[in-house]
Amino acid sequence: MKSLEKMEKVGNLNKNFFNDFYTVPNLKFDVDKLRNDLNKILKQKNFNSLGIKNFAAIPLNQIPGDKSSVEGHNVRGTYWTIPDETGKEAMRDKPIEESKYTELLPEFKGTYFEEVFNILRKNFKLGRVRILLKEPRSTLSWHRDPEPRLHIPIITNKGCRMVIENVSKHMPADGTVTITNNTKYHNFFNGGEQNRIHLVACVLENPFN
Repeated sequence: MKSLEKMEKVGNLNKNFFNDFYTVPNLKFDVDKLRNDLNKILKQKNFNSLGIKNFAAIPLNQIPGDKSSVEGHNVRGTYWTIPDETGKEAMRDKPIEESKYTELLPEFKGTYFEEVFNILRKNFKLGRVRILLKEPRSTLSWHRDPEPRLHIPIITNKGCRMVIENVSKHMPADGTVTITNNTKYHNFFNGGEQNRIHLVACVLENPFN
């Protein structure tokens, strides 16, 4: 049942202001288990800074047998931004073959992340899946991505908000799964004083079309 029947045709896409934020019905995860296993993972490896200030990631999956697929620009991925007053759009980084990312990294095997990963893959066509960290009092660039993103907040605070075009929304860490329309211009800011950590997956079938 890929993309949960096209997100039930997005017919219930919150039916209002939050059109670009889709809360997946009948799907929730145990945030306490995610936090506990994240702590175990962080004893084995650190977040990769990706060369972007106040932003870092830990990949969950890779192209089978290809360690380079979870290094450098392959962790960041392609995006478009409007960098200056000219208003001209610029492409950043290189295209990613998202559909090839099918192999869970060994450090996640036997963890709750593996269970979550397998459930998500049964319901959605996914590309890269990453644990993303946004440091306190920081923001991303104004940009757009090639595809939507699936979010499961693990650690957050009321000052964490995603802005898609002119709409801002907080996603609570209550086990809820939210798909965001990252094909539109957006950013994410953490206005709190603790790290924000989400499990984030690239969704290859766009339910917003």
